[in-house]
Amino acid sequence: MSLYQRRLASSIYSLRRSLERRAQRLENALSRAEELVQLAPPVLPSPEELEEMEEGEREKLEEMLEAITLAGNAEQVREEIEELEQLAIQALAVQQSGAEAKLSRLRHVLHKEGFFDSPAKRLLIFTEFRDTLSYLLENLKAWGFKVGCIHGGMKPGLRDKEGTRLYAEQEFREGRIQILVATEAAGEGINLQMCNILFNYDIPWNPNRLEQRMGRIHRYGQKRDCLIFNFVSTNTIEGRVLQRLLEKLQRIRDALDNDAVFNVVGELLPAAQIERILRDYYAGKLGDADLEERLLANVDEGRFRSICQNALEGLATKQLNLEMLVERRARAQERRVVPEAISRFIRKAADYVPIAIKVIANLPHTFEPGRTPISLRLYERAPDWKLPVLLNRYPRCTTDRETAEKLNLEWVTPGHPLFESMRRRIVEQSAEALGKGACFYSLQHENPSRVDFYRARVVDGLGQVVHERLFTTEIGQNNERHLREPGMLGDFVPCETPGELPQVASASEPSEWLNAHAFQPFLDEVRKERTTEVQRIAEHVEISLTELLQKVDQEIGRASEEVAKNVPGAKGRMAQAENRHAELMARRERRRMELQHQRALSLQAVERIASALILPHPDREEPNIRGMRPNPETEAIAMRVSTEHERALGRQVYDVHEKNLGYDLTSLDLNSGELRLIEVKGLTGATGTIVLTPNERRVAEDRPDCYWLYIVTNCGTEPVLQEPMINPARLPWHEVTKIEHYLLSSSKITKASGKTTKGG
Repeated sequence: MSLYQRRLASSIYSLRRSLERRAQRLENALSRAEELVQLAPPVLPSPEELEEMEEGEREKLEEMLEAITLAGNAEQVREEIEELEQLAIQALAVQQSGAEAKLSRLRHVLHKEGFFDSPAKRLLIFTEFRDTLSYLLENLKAWGFKVGCIHGGMKPGLRDKEGTRLYAEQEFREGRIQILVATEAAGEGINLQMCNILFNYDIPWNPNRLEQRMGRIHRYGQKRDCLIFNFVSTNTIEGRVLQRLLEKLQRIRDALDNDAVFNVVGELLPAAQIERILRDYYAGKLGDADLEERLLANVDEGRFRSICQNALEGLATKQLNLEMLVERRARAQERRVVPEAISRFIRKAADYVPIAIKVIANLPHTFEPGRTPISLRLYERAPDWKLPVLLNRYPRCTTDRETAEKLNLEWVTPGHPLFESMRRRIVEQSAEALGKGACFYSLQHENPSRVDFYRARVVDGLGQVVHERLFTTEIGQNNERHLREPGMLGDFVPCETPGELPQVASASEPSEWLNAHAFQPFLDEVRKERTTEVQRIAEHVEISLTELLQKVDQEIGRASEEVAKNVPGAKGRMAQAENRHAELMARRERRRMELQHQRALSLQAVERIASALILPHPDREEPNIRGMRPNPETEAIAMRVSTEHERALGRQVYDVHEKNLGYDLTSLDLNSGELRLIEVKGLTGATGTIVLTPNERRVAEDRPDCYWLYIVTNCGTEPVLQEPMINPARLPWHEVTKIEHYLLSSSKITKASGKTTKGG
């Protein structure tokens, strides 16, 4: 009865189709009623299992239930068929009259919200039933809308393969359809933040399903308020009770002035509680008053206030460190792979793939790729390829997220199939060159040195790579060793290998030093993070599975009592509960073993992947070149003045100039969260020429929002910090092509800083 009640609450069309199918199945099944009864399971699914079923599974359950009813005499079955046909005729009459209130209300709200007048507005509609989905599609098309759908009968598929879920999602994203109608098949795993309006055409009895539906549009990247419309048939007992529930939740939300009310509904109304209460009602175990009392008993302001307060106290007991979170966010901002770098890689890699790339000049980091070559398609067949297959031809792409969201373009970033296949291609093609190594000239080096690049992986006991990192070491003339940043090569000029190699070129690998200063600290860092993470998961596993085991123990106890009383079906329920208990025990033990293996970490695949010989630049002593070399004393004074200035403003400052990151200081305001990557330049006198290395210029271009230039003048007498300047890459620097450095007169910087500075 509850199945038909739910269909009635969804749509007249859905109910009519169910009645017609039931009548047809009864006709077909009269001759084999006893056979169907024999095939029916001894124990029907629990309310929890029923709620998690897809539409197709529910239809199979209906067929089983009907098989049981067919065990009666044929005359009663024929009477039922006749009654079903009459009810279906009545339902058709209501449908054809156009008097269905819910459908009329849908059209009214579409008019009110401007969907008829604004084709650019998009709408997501959820329903539980495929029949209702078909009914809505038919009517929405008749009203002139471009519509698509997602349901459980569709394969996930590809974005360029019509009739699949991904294709429908892509159509909706790109605006080729205005309204997307979906069943619970779209309740998880798709991101539709370009849409901000959702209609729940029917209300699921599991409140968690509502939260999942809302999560399709209310997620990261959503820039507008989300509007959720719940359609409830108030002339049914289910509709009246659900309406009361929604109204009461809204009143509590208004009283507490806290949207968190909607996030903790599941703690007061577990997934199967509404299902269980309504089933008891339809089975005649509850009256109308009992139904409402049972459903709304726990929904009161005091309980919600208590739960919300407990949530806040829970956060407080976790010793939340706001400064730590601000610092982590700043570090993530500093280390993120920016769109400029991704775009630069794609442009330069295109010639080696090869793939045609047409750059779109008037859009940031946007391009149109040509047909995907077979050289890239080969990677999707690799055993370790976990990404979607590559498209034959991608539409217009961008590496900038905001541009992608604004114009509905393909967002290409690490993790995208096109990017990852190009990356694999370049790694393979560069293997030989990396193995041979290369030579570079450096203005900063007075003696030859060798730079080695190592890759190290931390692997857990399950054989899964937990973390992978690139290490760069430099060996000096007197066997001095230093850890460096890979970006240091950006400041050097490629050159031919000399006929006679310096002694440092053949120096042995500092294995013990590397292990002590690089690899072991790396392993310790990852182990600390993994131990904390696994411990948190282990505690959750123990709590959740132990609670489930206790519930099954109670079920076994109840079934055991019923077996003793010879209650029909009790033995089957007891066997089912015992099997469930054994499965949970095995699962808990399996998870314990997995977590133990995840704690066991080791260093693997440590290898040297490339080496570079660094030679002093042969022209470094020429007068016009000598001025480009930094003066250690002047630079030290400028660094001190800049650091003192930042600390006086209450900012957290770190000196990173030895790492060759493209800037000298990182400065973090713990109150506002503002991060500054500061390049410091010192001038002995009041004026002079400022030099940016290629690496500094590239980082300045890639980080225009947080890259600052601090110039300290008069370092020989009384040092003065000039007005700090953000985004210095916009200034008219003069490129010195012979050694690839960039010069700018300090007078031009002074003029520019007076116009465009944010302030110190």
